[in-house]
Amino acid sequence: MSAIPAAMLVQAAELPYINLDSSLPFVNEGSFKLQLLHVNVEAGLWVIRTLFRPGTTLQKHKHTGEIVAFTNSGSWHYLEYPNDINVKDSYLFEPAGSVHTLHVPASNSEDTEVCFVMNGANLNLDDQDEVESVLDAGAMLDVYRSMCEAEGKSISALLDA
Repeated sequence: MSAIPAAMLVQAAELPYINLDSSLPFVNEGSFKLQLLHVNVEAGLWVIRTLFRPGTTLQKHKHTGEIVAFTNSGSWHYLEYPNDINVKDSYLFEPAGSVHTLHVPASNSEDTEVCFVMNGANLNLDDQDEVESVLDAGAMLDVYRSMCEAEGKSISALLDA
């Protein structure tokens, strides 16, 4: 009989936020901070906490797996569904195959904090809905590590990579 593995506890201070902006291909407009809380490349799982600045819009993308999102502050919606507004304490489930463009209204008076549990990849789409780039657990881990290094931040918690 195999032993149950120990739980993984990560304190927020153990993993830094990285700064992402429209210089990256998957950010159309604005900027946000991202904290990678957990990643399991083999399982295709990645968990992130984001702090979106007002007026941020990400690239239109398609999910290959299910996504759940918990909104802790602010508000956001998908451009394709402008009446479905996520606000503090909202829970969102996205089925595999969903396609949308995340947008944070410029009228927000605060950063919008959202935690995403991602399964699979984001297929980032161009204006013709063709795949332009892929962001999955492995790519996110690479981006996070390289951005932490570039910003002089160390990763003190263990990531299951």
